[in-house]
Amino acid sequence: MTATTSPLTRTITEHAQLMRGVALAAVGTAMFLVTLKAVAFILTDSMAMMASLADSALDVFASFINLLAVRAALTPADHEHRFGHGKAEPLAGLAQSAFIAGSSAFLVIESISRMIEPRPIEHSAIGLLVMAVSIAATVVLVTAQQVVVRRTGSIAIGADRMHYLSDIVVNVGVVIGLLLASNFHILIADPIVGLVVAAILALGVWRVFEQSYDQLMDRELPDADRERIKQIIMQHPAVQDLHDLRTRAAGVGAFIQVHIELNPTLSLMSAHAVADEVEASLNKVFPNAEVIIHQDPEGFEAVGGLAKS
Repeated sequence: MTATTSPLTRTITEHAQLMRGVALAAVGTAMFLVTLKAVAFILTDSMAMMASLADSALDVFASFINLLAVRAALTPADHEHRFGHGKAEPLAGLAQSAFIAGSSAFLVIESISRMIEPRPIEHSAIGLLVMAVSIAATVVLVTAQQVVVRRTGSIAIGADRMHYLSDIVVNVGVVIGLLLASNFHILIADPIVGLVVAAILALGVWRVFEQSYDQLMDRELPDADRERIKQIIMQHPAVQDLHDLRTRAAGVGAFIQVHIELNPTLSLMSAHAVADEVEASLNKVFPNAEVIIHQDPEGFEAVGGLAKS
């Protein structure tokens, strides 16, 4: 008899491969860009280029943390971690937030220093060529990350995507700064771009921090998802009502716990079958969710005085 793989297992395996692949691609891309920008900064002595280099250097570290977090988050549950390792992702998100904030502060200090003492830009053509390559490579990576985020809902990959998406804006700003400073001799444009980059990075910190914090604090899934869960449950003809719906996210996965109310005359086997059918329906819409369903006799919620969810 040939063993078959369940749709849920296939989905999780596919998502794991996508996440690992794009996480490795992010590390490789960041290392490539750091090398290019380091050479360009040495040749141009541009503050804007230095800002972009610092951002890419940060991305190497952040993407490496992401890679480790993704590997940890995808590790199956074990005896010590019965709910899995999904919270490794939001922990990585918090670490990235701290590093981005530090990078922003550093750029502000350096940019203000250059505004006080402007410096000319040298070999701007090399800098512009490097930025063109950087923009092209980043666009390809961000596109791949967007596909993975849509299919898996990964916070770690989403946070990394935010970094590289801001990199595109940063790199365009560097190009503008180089052109204004080298072609039009507006030297103050170079440190101003550095300040703009710092502001963009700072704005991205809050979103990554908020998402990570919500997962670590077991925040409920969005209201739209909770309503969809209720609709799916109530669509089963044997389910009379539901209560105590509890949800939370953990990395790419989610947990759904709910009490369903059934006809008191149903046998234990029949009630169990109904719960299995409801669980299967939920997993079709939420394939990465672990569903726990408790069966209660109809009216139990009212008698027990439990609050509906």
